[in-house]
Amino acid sequence: MKRTLFLLLCGMLSMLAVAQEVASPDGNVRLKFYLDGTRPTYELAYKGREVIRPSHLGLELAKDKHASKGIQETDLMDGFSISDTKTSAFDETWKPVWGETAKIRNRYNELAVTLGQQSTGRSIIIRFRVYDDGMGFRYEFPQQSDLNYFLIKEERSEFAMAGDHTAWWLPGDYDTQEQETQQSRLSEIRGRFEKAVNWGNSSVAVFSPTGVQTSLQMKSDDGLYINIHEAACADYATMHLELVDGQTTQLTTKLKGNSNTYTPDPTPSTYPLPAPMTFVSHLTPDATGLKGCMQTPCNTPWRTVIVSDDARDMLSSNLILNLNEPCALDDTSWIHPTKYCGVWWEMIVGKSNWHYTDDYPSVQLDNIDYTKTKPHGRHAANTEKVKRYIDFAADNGLDQVLVEGWNIGWEDWANMWKRDVFDFVTPYPDFDIKGLNEYAHSKGVKLMMHHETSSSTQNYERHIENAFDLMNRYGYDAVKTGYVGDIIPRGDHHYSQSMNNHYLYVVKEAAKHHIMVNAHEATRPTGLCRTYPNLVGNESARGTEYEAFGGSRPDHTCILPFTRLQGGPMDYTPGVLETQLKNWSENPNFVHTTLAGQLALYVTMYSPLQMAADLPENYAKYMDAFRFIRDVACDWDDTKYLEAEPADYITVARKAKGTDNWFIGGKCDENGHKSIVHLDFLDEGRKYECTIYADAKNAHYEHNPKAYVITKKTVKKGDVLKLTEAPGGGFAVSLMAK
Repeated sequence: MKRTLFLLLCGMLSMLAVAQEVASPDGNVRLKFYLDGTRPTYELAYKGREVIRPSHLGLELAKDKHASKGIQETDLMDGFSISDTKTSAFDETWKPVWGETAKIRNRYNELAVTLGQQSTGRSIIIRFRVYDDGMGFRYEFPQQSDLNYFLIKEERSEFAMAGDHTAWWLPGDYDTQEQETQQSRLSEIRGRFEKAVNWGNSSVAVFSPTGVQTSLQMKSDDGLYINIHEAACADYATMHLELVDGQTTQLTTKLKGNSNTYTPDPTPSTYPLPAPMTFVSHLTPDATGLKGCMQTPCNTPWRTVIVSDDARDMLSSNLILNLNEPCALDDTSWIHPTKYCGVWWEMIVGKSNWHYTDDYPSVQLDNIDYTKTKPHGRHAANTEKVKRYIDFAADNGLDQVLVEGWNIGWEDWANMWKRDVFDFVTPYPDFDIKGLNEYAHSKGVKLMMHHETSSSTQNYERHIENAFDLMNRYGYDAVKTGYVGDIIPRGDHHYSQSMNNHYLYVVKEAAKHHIMVNAHEATRPTGLCRTYPNLVGNESARGTEYEAFGGSRPDHTCILPFTRLQGGPMDYTPGVLETQLKNWSENPNFVHTTLAGQLALYVTMYSPLQMAADLPENYAKYMDAFRFIRDVACDWDDTKYLEAEPADYITVARKAKGTDNWFIGGKCDENGHKSIVHLDFLDEGRKYECTIYADAKNAHYEHNPKAYVITKKTVKKGDVLKLTEAPGGGFAVSLMAK
């Protein structure tokens, strides 16, 4: 009897040791999991083609300095056996508060593998969810006597690529995403890295000559589009990817000439390097150099791989949103998509200032009476000017007016190590906060609050309750936050576990006050806007403001939807129609798109928060083109990606929420594009008033950016629009149902 039980047990263990497989509901995506010796390993295929070759999973743990002397932490990398596997299927349809579509289907097959580490008695779960367009996996740590508190030295999730793919990448950096996307083979990243870094940014902390950021978009030679990112990053550090390219002697090599880079642990990993062309996860450290401080029960974010042989599927994927938890707010009636203008662009360009006086080289808020200082006359956030913006918004159907520089303290706000910068409640003498809000409300418009923290998070958290109370008192319902500069407390980074907790804390506190949040310079989104839909926007990338600093390549906005927008919408601040800045300022730079290309961005760069970024007096020159900005929606019932190729062109059609009206946007790179738009998505038997805003024949983003033509016609389902986009140009179309 005992022998029979022994043989039965051996048979069960043998079954658990063989590969476990799970396929997507449509069968195209297949995931395989097994133990390579005692190391967790997975593979991924799409329609029978390799996507991820055998890749190991696990975490290196750090020794707790408070633990008993001589005790070494045991890593969660190897020594595992499979103690249980469970498979399941899931299928639901949910309605987002706002979004690209009115409904989202969440359908996947799941494999949960429980692993036991015999030497420690610890157990972890690796959970895989396989969708028709990719998969996600995460580590889960049940509460257990042998694993309560633990410190992460590094997460070692591998993504072994099946070839030397073309990649669209940003240099890996703990503090900024305001880089310009690079396009190269994976093997060329090292050689291009140093020139790719935006060393002039206010905060730079690169960590490796082969480190890149997520979302990482790739394309294989045989036509597979592959995207690696993460979902639901909460209470955990933001993930980067580090490429093993055959030249690396060890991971995490410190770059020369950058004092902000993280110094690697003096005792590097003893585990062998993965094969070349393998990405390994690399977490953002905190001020101590640790990558995470965990308490069970807990889990990591999802690590995501989206894959397709059609680029349009990458843009329409909801995999990252689906991997986030459902909405956590009981009442969302106060959350609304918003179109706004604001006192901002003229300061970015350099025509006016955020600060009020030049009398003080430094400011201590409690010791300055601004009414006794001499104003320099260039302060933009003044009552008279803001009233003009309110009038412009009211006349043109814009919901809100953002005002930056309204509050005291801007005289030395950019001092990178100043802790007590702003109090977020005290206006400058020339900003009548009460009167302006009353004036705005009388016009059917609201003001949008601005909280630049100067990356002093403790200062912001100390003042946040009073700041939100002030907003409630005057009727503000949206705030733009900012995190320019190095993080205070000193030594921390923008994307560490503690900072990600701060950003989410702000969103949760704002929700208590029925306030929407638009965070700039924060961590890149990972779909948390599903759980907290008052997170209506983020910057977290190189936005329109860089057009005033020298510009971004025309293909920049043709790659961001494949990369940055995978995790959530971006407040890109489009709509600059006076593209040659020298026409109204002393700034010699120009916007690297045509005027029609700027209109296209309202459709191609999805966001429920859209800014008309130019000045009212500049819009007055092009009111016929500005009509599209007035008409275009920022919340949608349906979206159709009609054409797409990373960094080359994108054509999108969207149906406005609660209407039968459609809007189409097409944007291209510096090579131009001929677009053929089939109107097959329109309702049968219905006619539409079609207005086309297109580049003129001689338009060009450099030497003739404002050459555009507007054409009107009546169209129906089945008609075809043939449109030519100029170099750096685009087009916008409104289709109003009759």
